[in-house]
Amino acid sequence: MLKEACVENFTVVPAVIDRGADRIELCDNLAVGGTTVSPGVATVTINYCHRKNVKVMSMIRPRGGDFIYRREELEMMKQDLIYLKQLGTDGVVFGCLNDRNWIDEAAMHSLLELAEGLAITFHMAFDQIPYEKQFQAIDWLVEHGVNRILTHGGPANTKIEDNVARIQEYVDYAAGRIIILPGGGITNQNLESITKNLTVSEVHGTRVVG
Repeated sequence: MLKEACVENFTVVPAVIDRGADRIELCDNLAVGGTTVSPGVATVTINYCHRKNVKVMSMIRPRGGDFIYRREELEMMKQDLIYLKQLGTDGVVFGCLNDRNWIDEAAMHSLLELAEGLAITFHMAFDQIPYEKQFQAIDWLVEHGVNRILTHGGPANTKIEDNVARIQEYVDYAAGRIIILPGGGITNQNLESITKNLTVSEVHGTRVVG
C-alpha cells in the first residue's frame, strides 16, 4: 500500500519519510485545504525528497475557498505549475470547477497542457461535483490523461469510514483506468480497517503514517 503523506511546508517532511511515507503531497495552508508553497519551500523539499528517493506531488492552488478560478488566478496557477515543473516536481495536484460544479474544461485543458510529462492528481474538488455526474467526471479525467483522483467519497464534514462503499463504487467504475486515491481522515490508526473493504493501492492523509 503506497502511503502519500500530505504535508504543510517542509517542517514535517523528514519525520514522515522516516515513518514510512512513500510519496509527499506538498502544500501550504492546510487549514484552508492546501495551497501552493513558496519557491524556496518547493526547492528545498523536492531536493530533499529526491535524495531520499521519495516522489513529490505539488499542490497548484492559489487560495482557499471554492475551486472556481478567475482568469488572473488561473494565470497564477499556470506560472506556479511551470516553475514547479522546472524545479523537478514529480507531479502536480489541481482541480478546477465552473459555477455549476462541473469540471471547468477550458481551465483544465490549459493546465493539463503545461503539466505534460508530470503525474497529475485531480484533488478533492471532485467531491463538489454532483453525485449523479461523478462517474461522467471520472470518464472525462481518464480521457484527458489525469492519473488519479483524490477523494473523500462524500462531503468534507462526513467521516471517511461512512464513505467507503461510495469510494469502492468509484474504484469499480474506474476499472483500472485511473487511480482512486482515498483521503481525508485516513490515519495510521484506521488505515487497516478502512482499506480492508477497498481495492485500492494508494492512500492519502496528513496522519497516514502517524
